[in-house]
This record gives sequence, C-alpha cells and structure tokens, in this order.
Amino acid sequence: MTNRNEVPGARIEPRPTDNLLPYTLPAEKVVERLEVDIQQGLSEQTVRDRQALYGPNQVKSDEASTWASILLGQIANAMVLVLVMGMVVSLAIKSWIEGGVITAVVIINIVVGFIQEYSAEKTMASLRNLASPSARVVRHSQSRVISSSELVPGDIVLLVTGDIVPADLRLIETMNFEADESMLTGESLPVLKDADACFSSDKEKGEVGVGDRINMAYSSSIITRGRAKGVVVSTGMETEIGAIAASLMAANSKVRKPKPNKKGKVTNRARARAGALTVTDSIGRFLGVNKGSPLQRKLSKMAILLFFIAVICAIICMAANSFRSSRDIILYAVGTGLSIIPASLVVVLTITMAMGVKNMVTRHVIVRRLDSLEALGAVTDVCSDKTGTLTQGRMVTRMSWVPAEGTYRVNDTDDAFNPTIGQLVFHPMSAQDVVASLNAEKDERLQLGKAPAPMLVSEHISDPHAWATNTPALPQLLNCAALCNLASVFEEKHASKETLVESTGKWAATGDPTEIAIQVFAHRFAWGKPTLTSGMDRWREMFEYPFDSSVKRMAVIMESPDGKDRKVFMKGAVEMVLNSCTTILTKNDVGEGTTVRQLDSLWKDEILANMEAMASTGLRCLALGTKAWDDSQITPEDIEDEQQKAAAVAEDRTDLDGDSDSEGDGAMAIRPESPDLNQPPRKSVERGLTFLGLVGIYDPPRPESAPSVAQFKKASIKVHMLTGDHPGTATAIAKEVGIIPDQLPLLAKDVVDSMIMTAAQFDKLTDDEIDALPELPLVIARCAPQTKVRMIEALHRRKLFAAMTGDGVNDSPSLKKADVGIAMGSGSDVAKSASDIVLTDDNFASILSAVSSGRTTFDNIKRFVLHLLSQNVAQALVLLIGLAFKDSTGLSIFPIGPVEILWIIMITSGFPAMGLGFEPPAPDIMSRPPHSIQVGIFTLELFVDMVVYGVIMATLCLGAFTMVLFGFGDGQLGDGTCNESLGDLCRTVFRARCTAFVCLTWFSLLLAWQMISLRRSFFRMHPKSKTPYTQWMRDVWRNPVLFWSVMFGFVTVFPIIYIPVINTVVFKHSPISWEWAIVFIASLLFMLAAEAWKYAKRVYYRRQDRKAGFIRSETLDDQRYDPMQQIC
Repeated sequence: MTNRNEVPGARIEPRPTDNLLPYTLPAEKVVERLEVDIQQGLSEQTVRDRQALYGPNQVKSDEASTWASILLGQIANAMVLVLVMGMVVSLAIKSWIEGGVITAVVIINIVVGFIQEYSAEKTMASLRNLASPSARVVRHSQSRVISSSELVPGDIVLLVTGDIVPADLRLIETMNFEADESMLTGESLPVLKDADACFSSDKEKGEVGVGDRINMAYSSSIITRGRAKGVVVSTGMETEIGAIAASLMAANSKVRKPKPNKKGKVTNRARARAGALTVTDSIGRFLGVNKGSPLQRKLSKMAILLFFIAVICAIICMAANSFRSSRDIILYAVGTGLSIIPASLVVVLTITMAMGVKNMVTRHVIVRRLDSLEALGAVTDVCSDKTGTLTQGRMVTRMSWVPAEGTYRVNDTDDAFNPTIGQLVFHPMSAQDVVASLNAEKDERLQLGKAPAPMLVSEHISDPHAWATNTPALPQLLNCAALCNLASVFEEKHASKETLVESTGKWAATGDPTEIAIQVFAHRFAWGKPTLTSGMDRWREMFEYPFDSSVKRMAVIMESPDGKDRKVFMKGAVEMVLNSCTTILTKNDVGEGTTVRQLDSLWKDEILANMEAMASTGLRCLALGTKAWDDSQITPEDIEDEQQKAAAVAEDRTDLDGDSDSEGDGAMAIRPESPDLNQPPRKSVERGLTFLGLVGIYDPPRPESAPSVAQFKKASIKVHMLTGDHPGTATAIAKEVGIIPDQLPLLAKDVVDSMIMTAAQFDKLTDDEIDALPELPLVIARCAPQTKVRMIEALHRRKLFAAMTGDGVNDSPSLKKADVGIAMGSGSDVAKSASDIVLTDDNFASILSAVSSGRTTFDNIKRFVLHLLSQNVAQALVLLIGLAFKDSTGLSIFPIGPVEILWIIMITSGFPAMGLGFEPPAPDIMSRPPHSIQVGIFTLELFVDMVVYGVIMATLCLGAFTMVLFGFGDGQLGDGTCNESLGDLCRTVFRARCTAFVCLTWFSLLLAWQMISLRRSFFRMHPKSKTPYTQWMRDVWRNPVLFWSVMFGFVTVFPIIYIPVINTVVFKHSPISWEWAIVFIASLLFMLAAEAWKYAKRVYYRRQDRKAGFIRSETLDDQRYDPMQQIC
C-alpha cells in the first residue's frame, strides 16, 4: 500500500507496506511480505524500527490544538483586545509609562495564558490516550495490551466482540467474525468476515470496493460478533479512515456554501448570505463564542459584553469632559475602559479546569470531555450497573442445591480464588428451607400467623473429595460445573533452588468471574477441570457451544475417560436451562440413591421456588443439566434448521458474488468451505437434558458502595440500579447498599410498586404511563440495553440530569443518551468512546468522587468569577462617579490612576482569584442539591452579589478619597496637572488617591476570603466547630495558595507606596501616614458590610425554605433539604 502522505525526497528506503494490496493476497503471503511470525509476533527492536519509519498510529484532526492556535486564542480574546486597544491609545498619545505598563500586562497575560492552556491541552491529550482504544497484540511470543497508537505494520492483533479495530488489518483467522463498518461504507448491517477470501488484482477489471473486502478489518470498525486474528497492514493516516480524514481536512475551508433555491439556482442573495455567515463564523471562532466547552463559550460571550461596556464607559468619560482631546482625558477614558475588564479571568479559568481534571485522575476518573466538568455538578440521578460497580466483581459460590441430596453452603471465605479457604456445610434439606431457617435465626421474633421455619440441620464437611466420591448426585453436578466452564483456577508457583517449582500459597484465576466462581466450587472438592481433563482417565472435549446472549446458556459435548460414551453438559440462566430439560435427578423412593423423574410443572415450581429463595439472599442463580449423547438424537428438522441459518449467514456472500459476476469486474473471491459439518446442531444438543441442580453465586458489594449511596442521597442525587440479574438478587443487593429505603412502610403503595420493576414490566409501559409513575424505578432487573435508553429518556422528560454507567458494546446508546456517560476502565472500547468520563477502577465510589470534584470545580469557578467581576464593578463605579471631581480647568481627576487600575486587575485580584481556583471542597459540597445546568454559574444570586459587593467597595473607596481630600485636606484639586505629576497643588490629591488605592486593594484581598462561602459567615464556616473563635484562622490556612496570594497582595502595597519615583511617577500617588487609620476603618466597615449582606441572604433563604416546606439542616447555613429525598 502506498504512502498517501508521502513527501517527495523525504524517504528513500523501501518499506514492507509499499505497493501492498493485502486483500489480493493470501494471508500467508501478506505475513511473509511484512516479515513477521504469526505465533511470535514482532520483536521489540523491529517495533522500534517501524515506529521510527511509520510514526504513531494516529489520525490527524484539523481541530487539534497546536501551539500556534493556542497562542492565537490567547490574543483573540475580547478582554485582551481591550488591553491592546488601551496600549495602542496610550502609546499613541505618548503616555510611555502607562503604555509600557499595559504592554507588560498584555505580554504577561498572553504568555501565562499560553503556558497554562498549552499545559492543560497536553494533559487532556494524555488523558484521552489513557481512555483511548487499546489493542491486544502478540509481540516477542507474548500476548499484551498496548495503546493503539503504538501499533506498527506487521503487528499481530487479536480481536473479540466489543473491540474497535485499531488499524487496517489483513485477517488471518476468523470465528463467526462480524464487523460494523458503517463509518466507512454507510452500510448499517455488520459484515461477515472471511480470512480465507482472496480477490483478483486485475486493475483492468476494476478494483474491489472497501465494503466488499471481507478479508480485511478496517480501523475504527466495531466488532459486533466473534473473534479474529489479523496482521496490521496500515496505520495512522495511511488507513482507510485516515484517507477520509485527509480529504475532509483538505476540503474543509470553513467557507459556507450558498444554498440553491427551489429551482436549483444560486442567487446573489444566497451568495451574500453565505459570505456573511462565513464572516460571522470566523469572527465567532476568533472570539471563542462557538468553540470550547459551554462554560468557555459563556465566558467568551461575557467578554464581548464587557468589551462593549468598556467602550461605553470610555465614551462617558470623554463626554463628561466635553470630548476634549487632552492626554489626561484620553488616559481617564482608557483607565475607565480597562477597569471593567477582568483580564486574568481566562488564565484563572484555564488553571482551575486543568486542576479539576488532574484532581480527578488521582480519584481514578479520566475526563474525556471538558463539558463534563460543569455537567457533573448538575447530576440529579445516577443509573448504575450492579456487577463490578456496586459490587466487587469477584464472585463466590455460596450455595448449591442438589435435588437428589440437599443444599451445600460455603462459609467464612474472603478469597474468591482460593478453594482451600472456607468451610463447607451440608444441609439435607432444600435451599428454600435453608434460607427460611437462616432468616429465622436472624430474627427470632416470629410474626403472628406465620408457620415456624424448619429446624436447620447441618453437617460440616472435613474431607470434601471423599464426601463427593461417596455421594450419589454431587459428582454429576461437579462434572458439569468443571467441564462446562472456560475459566482456569490455579495455585501460583515460582522456581526455587531446591525444586523446579514451589507453591506460593496464592491462588489466581483467569476467565469470566461467574465461571471462576463455579470452577472454584468444583475445586473445593478436588473436582476441578485440570483434575478431570489430565492424566490417563481424562475427559476430552469434542464440541463447544459458547454462551450466547440470545439463549443465555452454554453447552459442551465431552467424551468420557473410557472413550465409550459422550455426555452433554449445560449451564445457564435458570429459566433457559429449564426450557431444555425434560427430566430431573432426584432421590429415589428409598431415599438412599437417585432416580430420574419427569420434570413436570410441580418440579418446575419447586425449582423456581428454590431459585427465588436463593435470590432473596442476594445470590445469582445458575442451573446445571446433563444428558448422554449420541448422533441418533439429531433429527432431519434440526439439520434443516441449521442449514437455513447457514444459508442466511451466507446470503451476503452470495449477493456479493452475484454482483461481481453480473458486472464483470473480475473481483473473484476464493471462499473457504462450509463450517465443520461434524458438529451436531445446537438445537439437538440443547434438548432433553436432565436437571442436576442450582448454584448460587454471591458478588459481595464493595465496602464503599453503601456509604457512597448514602452520600448521594444526602446530595439530593438518586441512585438507580439497572442490572441484568434476577429481581430477587437485584433487590437484595439494592437493600444492602441502601438504594431501596428501609422505610418502605412509610411510603404509599403505588410508590413502593414503582420502585422495583423488571425490564419486561418497564418496557411494556408507554411513555405516558412511565411519566404517570409517582417515582421512576430505583431497581430494574433483567435490564436490556433499550431499557436503559428508555430510562434516560424518562428522566429527561422529568427535567432531570442523568449519569449512566456502562461497559459493554450494547451500553453505548445509553451512554450517548445520558447527560454524563460513565464508562468502566475494564469495559469495551466502544463504551469508552461513547462516554464522557472513564472510571479506571470500575468503582461506584469513584462516581461520587467525580461528582464531588465536578461540584468543587464549579464552585471555584463561581467564586473567582464573582470576585473578579465585583472588583471590576467597584473600579468602574469609582471612576465613573469620580468624573464629578474636577479641577480648576474643568478636567476630571483620577480617584485611582491607570497603573493602579492595572495593578489591581492583574496582581491584587489575579493572584487571589487563582487561589480561589485551588479552594478545597466545601464541608457541605455533597450535602446540597445539584446546581442547574441551564443557569450555570451566572445565577441571579451571583449578579446581585456582584453589584452589592461592587457598590460597597466603591462607596467606601470614594468615601475614603473624599474624607482625605475634603474632610482632613484642603480640598484643592489642582490646576490641570494632578493626573500627570505631583505639584504643590496636587499633594492632597496624590495622598487621597493613594488612600483610595490602598482601600480598594485591601477590599479586593478581603473579598477573596469572603468568597470562600457565598452565604456563610467568614468567622463561622463550621458552625459545630469545637474552637469557634479561632476556627476562621484554620479556614484561612486551609488553602495555602489563597493565603499566600492574599499575603502577597497586602505586602506589595508598601513598596509601591513608599519607593520614590515608583510611587509618584508611575502610580501617580504619594506616601501616606495618618491616612492608614482611614484605611483600617474602611476595611473594618467593608467586613461588617459583607457579613451583614451574607446574614441578610441567610435570613431570606430561610424564609424561602419555610414557604417551600423545606427543613434546614442544623449543620448548614446556606443549603436547603427535602426530607422526602432522604427517604426516597
């Protein structure tokens, strides 16, 4: 295959893939051409050489952020543009000091913003790589999982259902292998692949289309069925999907095309409209209003609004001074315009979001989309799977009911893999009697009218193998459990000097957790698969019928050790196995042996009753069955049915061959022979079995699941369990972790009935009936993928904000439908690609951590936005009202100078705002309702606070300026030079300006500490603290970044006041002495006013809560709670 992006003269040496058309060659020839051994794979040195030759396996995107685009983004910002305009104007009027300071501010803002955003972009890229599709390859004779970006041509890749094809592959082996190639071909149906197919390379007869190359698997395709092995033939931009990406980037000119009218003609009006839209799109991208996360777009729009406000403020300044073109007036206008711009906002936002993403990584959460940072804090409902998320995913067989004997229980085991740990107990009674007896022991107070539970008879098994050998029915159940099983359980060993191998005492297992649990149970009796399939007297596997989600069972045909008999062993869902059984192995009439009886309705009811009893204790039940096999059980109908299925599967191939012949394109395909005709039809095998018994598997809840569910309830977030398990099992686990409340008798019957449903019950309801339910189900058992989608839709119709977990291919629709899709780190690549965040530890508690981190990030953004905007409002008010202070020539006098304004914007406000971005979670972060995603950070409360704090600061600042100037000074405003230099008539003005500057600086610093909580008192952040009078000191030190930022702001005031030249020439103020008393009094008044405003807010919200019927928590001052939320 040729290099699509080859640059002439850039490479001379030939490559193995040059001019390679892999679909035209047999797999053996392709492997030989790529110089790789199928069994051993590539060596490490070959991999390194080819990585240097081909580069990373990545498809480039025109949306990828480069350093140039990030730098342009820092410049193309409305806030920075105001600074640039101020710089140009200042330099144009030869105000070198002010122009130089503004220039420095612009450069610092751009450089710091660029560094932070570039770092954040690299962090997000690395996180995306962590969550990106992986690939299982064979290298250096070992199978390993690597990042798909590390693949090179020649790598041997193993694929299974749910994988995303990581590169273009020539298939070597396939087993019922189908791939969804709709992304490439647009064909919605999966394509059945055939590794043995081979196509003609005669170019005169036409080349075979991508969709017809059934011996290839293309990058980004999704494996919907089966498994395969393939060799990489193309990577990165040389793949078929890379070619599409390259053509899109080449064609993507970001120019709107004019739309033709109904007659198909393009009018001049359409051209003009397309041109106008192109211009507006470009301006939008330039200003950031149509790119980035929703929060970033909102802030970009706010920046444009502030830009126009700044222009209006500057015009007001000019108008107040009769539009005189003197340098003083122009500087005043520039200063007023700059005062409204929070220049450090973009930098602080970037740092805060980057910190939020990094903090989530430490909590085992990978953020794939920045949108989810804001969305996580708004989640109202979490829909979670059970197995491996709420539970540990390390299953243990706790109970087994053998109808011909009784019930076996496994007690006191804390290692899911070790069959030597735990106690085996036998009860000569049914499972439902055992469960009833155990429940009676837990609660000795028998309810009136109920029959007493049977007495629990127990016998401890000291020698399990001898016990199993001497029992009539258990060996058959253990044979089925061990042989109809793909899991491996083994004791780890290591080499030693004395012996070749030495046991470590540790046990390990590979395979499905459910099969591991069953295999471990067989090993407890020394009846495991290795024992039965090794040595002279071993069982031999003849045929396997793998587990299929449509039939929910698995079967194998095994040949007995003597080679005379064959037996079928089956395990699966109880209902599905019962459908395949016609008899049951039970005790004989004497009670000392076994007999096979007809499986009538009474026995079926008995089996289902035992299953329900086991499920009520949280056990997941599977059934086991067996029968003797011979080919006489195959009927002609079974053969005909199997042939019809094979014909349906081959239909696509027939169509392909027919099309090829009719069109004469010469795309001749060499087909393999039909599948092994010696394998009996599955329908014949899975019929007429004998029921052997039940096994009950327990997946213990994670220790942190119950506390996490309780914390979610406290945070007004409901948890829903959507699981494929039996309703009894799901209900038991849901009660254990607290999803289902204990106060069920307190709730109405219709509410209780709607809390627990099966998927069949939920799916048969119409949307109107679902909407009429008093509560959406907290538990949905036997859940199907479509059920999850309907659940999300139901939540959305109730205006709720939902998070959904998933790990399988079928979960991807619900993950995309959810507001926040949460994939499991051990899940399929398809699920990860559809998700917003990925949990690397598959732990339900990590969802709680993610929500907490999302709320913290949201709170911190809200804190520093309010801090910065309040400061800007204060400065704008001071300057606009200060227009009234005019000297003898009629020129307005600066209450605060232009450089002072920039100092407050960048230093005094910037660093504390950055510190607020590092604020740790509030004590009540998970004890408050979710915020509204529609409103976001710009709530009515924020706007009111911004105005109130701005007015308080402006009033006190102007009061201090007026008191120094007129109260204790001579009231002399100068003769037109007090905005530029310190003259004899300007000394009072310079001292008053310095006092106002210090007041505004300290107000800003004190406001940063007040922003730790928007409603709580600064001196009472923890109402139940044991040290209430000194608690505020601990709260101040809790965030060291904020503490030292504020301290830096306090300390740096003194050098710029008392260092000569800097004070009078640069900042346009002079040192103060007795005026410090005014500063301290004004600062005290500011703190009192801020505390009074917070108190008024608390009173207001308490009254609002009482009207709404909410009860306020004793430990919180600023949040409200619905008492029913704690129940439901």
